[in-house]
Amino acid sequence: MTLDVAALELLSHLVEPGSLTAGLIVAALLVNRFAMEHRRQLRRVVLLYGLYLTSWLVAAVARSSPLGALTWIEVTTDLLLAFTVVNLAALLVFDLLLPALAIEVLTIVSDLALGVAYVFAAAVVFSAAHVDVTSVVAASSIAAAVVTLSLQSTLGNVIGGIALQMDGSVQPGDWIQLENGKQGKVTAVRWRHTVVETRDWDTIIVPNASLLSSQIVILGKREGKPVQHRMWVYFHVDYRWAPTLVSRTVQDALRASELPNVSNSPPPDCICMDFARDRRESFGLYAVRYWLTDLAVDDPTSAAVRARVYSALRRGGIELAKPSMMVFHAPADDEDALRTKARREERALQALRRVELFARLTDEECQDLADHLVHAPFTAGETLTHQGAVAHYLYIVVEGRVDVVTQVTPDGPSRVVATIEGPGFIGEMGLMTGESRLASVVAQTDIECYRLDKPGFEKVLQDRPALAAEFSEILARRRVELLTVREGLDAASKSERQLAERDRILDRIRVFFGLED
Repeated sequence: MTLDVAALELLSHLVEPGSLTAGLIVAALLVNRFAMEHRRQLRRVVLLYGLYLTSWLVAAVARSSPLGALTWIEVTTDLLLAFTVVNLAALLVFDLLLPALAIEVLTIVSDLALGVAYVFAAAVVFSAAHVDVTSVVAASSIAAAVVTLSLQSTLGNVIGGIALQMDGSVQPGDWIQLENGKQGKVTAVRWRHTVVETRDWDTIIVPNASLLSSQIVILGKREGKPVQHRMWVYFHVDYRWAPTLVSRTVQDALRASELPNVSNSPPPDCICMDFARDRRESFGLYAVRYWLTDLAVDDPTSAAVRARVYSALRRGGIELAKPSMMVFHAPADDEDALRTKARREERALQALRRVELFARLTDEECQDLADHLVHAPFTAGETLTHQGAVAHYLYIVVEGRVDVVTQVTPDGPSRVVATIEGPGFIGEMGLMTGESRLASVVAQTDIECYRLDKPGFEKVLQDRPALAAEFSEILARRRVELLTVREGLDAASKSERQLAERDRILDRIRVFFGLED
């Protein structure tokens, strides 16, 4: 008995219809439980199994009849049995076992292994049946030559798929841009084509030969670097503001606090791109350049950047350019100017009167402060002030919420110690005493607020120095509340600390503003 015959008999004894059925049931349960995406492979095994059972029944009937084709029926049955076992083994190994071990195998590699197993199984079956394999190979070679001539483009795609998977130039997970400008994420490199899914929820099927013969761009990919792709956000500002001022205002706002999906290395920046582009002679073209870390959310991230740019320009008193068909500047008459000024002053006065710190000011004093208020809106996520910074102004929050964030040590974790909702105020110690910020303040929502600088507040204190004592009471209470969270003060320590802080702050106010005792 030859080795081929022995192997075939061993396979027939080990894999009878009953045991093969049991193995197929186990494989089906595993696929439905752990790998539902591989049901197509399971259906292929079931189809081969069905053909094998049919051939097995036909062979059983043929044995009891005087037909002369029994040999070829048995060969076909053995061949279908071998193919069924090969496919079942491939399903268990490549689709269940290796993924469970977190071992990734290229699709083409598993297909090649399956093809080699087919050839080996067929050779064993034909040899055991004493079939002249050379004649089969010769006939197959002639058929292969005919198929090759008629399917040149398909074979080109197949060879392209092998090349792509072997050299790894394009891999699943890469974001690419095709020659027609379409962008998408590569989800699979198959024998004939590469599957690309776009942000529009579409799928592009790209023939592998076309992919190899054309120039494509792999977005955000650089050797040894994280995936990030440079994006551009354009806006226009007219010539009343210097390019250096516009660029610095926007760039500082973008770098002050992190934006989701925007890289910090390199950080975002703002540049003046051109003057008078596209027949728009009345304003300059600016651009924000940032590096996108999640290429699937390009438009939402650009929208967040635009919101940050808009708020930064408004805080800086810089207007976006008006359409060229509108009148650029139309002087208003005295009556219109007075009405505009009155509305602006009324909004500022309302903001002051809603804040506890200024509740005891007279109408005249409030009016003096209102004349010095500067409108300063912020977008959600922006940092109004940083812990340790020295800034001689405070913010009056009219609408929105801000988080007070502190770090006990420079390298320690940050934590939110308070949330202030408008109407409220922040940064009072910097304005009153010149001390550095005790905590950072981050906008939780879009906020409307005003900024009050030291020169605007100085006149009120100089005219009525007694206000310093009242302000010190409020400031001491707020400061001790923050220290209580940071240092865990008990009630007795808190009361004692508040008295000491009141006296200390009062002395600092008098020194800072040059008040007499």
